[in-house]
Amino acid sequence: MKVILISNVDKLGKAGDMVNAKTGYARNFLLPNKLAVEATKENVKIWEKKQEELRAQERENIKNANELKEKIENIKVKILAKTGEGDRLFGSITSMDIEKALKEQHNMDIDKKKIEMKDNIKSLGTFSVVVKIYPDINANLEVIVDKK
Repeated sequence: MKVILISNVDKLGKAGDMVNAKTGYARNFLLPNKLAVEATKENVKIWEKKQEELRAQERENIKNANELKEKIENIKVKILAKTGEGDRLFGSITSMDIEKALKEQHNMDIDKKKIEMKDNIKSLGTFSVVVKIYPDINANLEVIVDKK
């Protein structure tokens, strides 16, 4: 029996999926618990319309993410830090510092969790940091660490 899932169902599918379920399972569990609706002609038309709206939204999100990627890759963030002997930093530059610098210098709100660094920056120089914008869309941000 074809059903359209309203909620995520383990071992069957995610909300919004049209799946084949065993008739007894669908009639005795999925439909009474409002986890799915039967895939009638009317419900399929509504589902197809929603799927098209979701695809349009996804295209818009990808377009916006690519624009943000372009912006991020064309800017540089300069961070001034205190140094000691041999130009070693006191402390280190973290993703939180980069987030703050992006906000102050370029008025961009990028969550620190989206800024990926293998390790904190502990020396002066120019570094490339990956910023996760959207699934499969990453930007490389140039971070310049200089003496105060």
